[in-house]
Amino acid sequence: MRKSFATLLIVACCCGCSRKSNGPAAPAATAHGAAIVLSSGDKQTASTGATLEQPVVVQVNDAQGTAIAGAPVWMQARNDVHFDPATGVTDASGQFTTTVALGEMAGRYQISAYTTDSAGKRADVKFDEIALDYQQTLGNQLNDRYCVRCHNNESSPERVSNYDNLTTKPHPFTEGDTLNKFTDDDLMAIIGHGGGALNKSAEMPPFGFTLSKSEMQALVAYIRAVSDPAYRATGLVYAKN
Repeated sequence: MRKSFATLLIVACCCGCSRKSNGPAAPAATAHGAAIVLSSGDKQTASTGATLEQPVVVQVNDAQGTAIAGAPVWMQARNDVHFDPATGVTDASGQFTTTVALGEMAGRYQISAYTTDSAGKRADVKFDEIALDYQQTLGNQLNDRYCVRCHNNESSPERVSNYDNLTTKPHPFTEGDTLNKFTDDDLMAIIGHGGGALNKSAEMPPFGFTLSKSEMQALVAYIRAVSDPAYRATGLVYAKN
């Protein structure tokens, strides 16, 4: 009996060890490229823990820039980001598509997609996605309701842009090179009292009687979250261990 028990224990341990993996298994590739590029799906926003609305699409090319079918692709990010699928091979158009669910912490998530050439050399493409906290999500909703019609120049069947009808073109909220220069108080003044509050365009109307103070603060928080380049608050900086 002791010998049988010991034998079973050894078999169980060996089986357990065989299931361990250092990472995703290699896809069953039939070809290899030299580079990988992002086709679509970067710089999206979603609430923390949510799946991005649009899938992420990457493409593997050869050295001449021609798309390669059957090439391996791996997706990589911090542990709380989930991909479906996380690995695979490119389709007939040379592209690989995956859905992305962000983690539970608000902020920017850097994501990598990579492939390998025939010699095993890795090629990467990196991009960011943005997870919004409760306040930033509220700001996003307010943006969709009140702001995007003028601050986004792209029209859709659901929303016709007013951008081209304005003499002074509004800044997209992602335009960090400009909006990062404003303080939060500046943005609050423009939202609440209109462009004239800071000698800006009078075509920017006041929303102080439409939005509450907390809603305007949420809108500012959203603007800071989607800024490109990323917004860096000024003020005291404390050392970290």
